[in-house]
Amino acid sequence: MEKQGKRCLRVVLVPCPFQGHINPMLQLGSILHSNGFSITVVHVQYNSPDPSTHPVFSFIPLPDSSSDQSIIGGRSVDFLLELNAKCKARFPECLAQVMTQIGLHDRIACIIYDEFMYFSEETAKDLKLPSIILRTASASNFFCS
Repeated sequence: MEKQGKRCLRVVLVPCPFQGHINPMLQLGSILHSNGFSITVVHVQYNSPDPSTHPVFSFIPLPDSSSDQSIIGGRSVDFLLELNAKCKARFPECLAQVMTQIGLHDRIACIIYDEFMYFSEETAKDLKLPSIILRTASASNFFCS
């Protein structure tokens, strides 16, 4: 939102580090940005998004958040469990960094996180911030049970 006398609303995006998850999250960020929101992407270091493709977004890496050994070994479930456990401790620090950077005139409107990055929900609740889950899977996945 425009900063001239108004508060700027910022959306924090937390994508899963898989290509079929990163692109939809960044596309959503572009749509929100075109509607006046500032965008911060909090991402893991494994397969991190390229900030040069979205120069108007802020990118904050979660330090030491992932090891690619599980994913290389084909153990994607183990990778996601390990990733969520590591990020759970570091995500509040990253949000504190975002809040420090945006100052008094801005505020975080909500956190939008990938369904596999569920550590985000607990932090959002602790900080009393609204949160939204982005599911990148097809609706047909829910039909087939």
